[in-house]
Amino acid sequence: MASNARLDHRNPLVIDTHELGRRPGALKRLTREIDAPRDLGIPGVIGVPEGAPMELELRLESVMEGVLVTGTARAVAEGECVRCLEPVELELEADFQEMFSYPDADDRGRVIAEPGDDAEDDEDRLHVEDGLIDLEPVLRDAVVLALPMQPVCQDDCPGLCSECGARLADDPDHHHDAVDIRWAALQGLAGSMTDGEKDEMSGAEAGVDEKQEK
Repeated sequence: MASNARLDHRNPLVIDTHELGRRPGALKRLTREIDAPRDLGIPGVIGVPEGAPMELELRLESVMEGVLVTGTARAVAEGECVRCLEPVELELEADFQEMFSYPDADDRGRVIAEPGDDAEDDEDRLHVEDGLIDLEPVLRDAVVLALPMQPVCQDDCPGLCSECGARLADDPDHHHDAVDIRWAALQGLAGSMTDGEKDEMSGAEAGVDEKQEK
């Protein structure tokens, strides 16, 4: 849906399309380096840090119903490995294509008398506003789709030890000796006994063995 707020041409993600002149077939190519907007990515998982450099390669084509924008965004995304929690950096390349419709044209490029009369017309459509288009919503969607939902530092990351939390990639031979739970209670009892109690128990066990032999 078109926004009531006017677009700011000083915003690096706002592109001027006046050169196309609403002439079908007219083309414009441009490369733009920008600072990444805030919250660009998957919150709490991975994304492009606010202010990080981004490179945009854009192709703008005038068609009957509006301006077709095809582009590629490149940047470095940062996050955390879901297995071992180590920092992750990812070279991001996100492709996108979006149609920005003229507010006074229908799907076939025909001029309509009163834009917005059709209930379905403006629901999910992006518009050219006073010759300007805003790429930010398109860029956000493209980046989210290009990022992994579960980033890992390496494909075969073994993660963390479930018992002590050690990073297994740093110590491939890391392990814990398994203790039979049937003997765990007896081991705890033995550890809490004094030497005298142990001697008495040993003597009692010896007496029992002698009786059994008789």
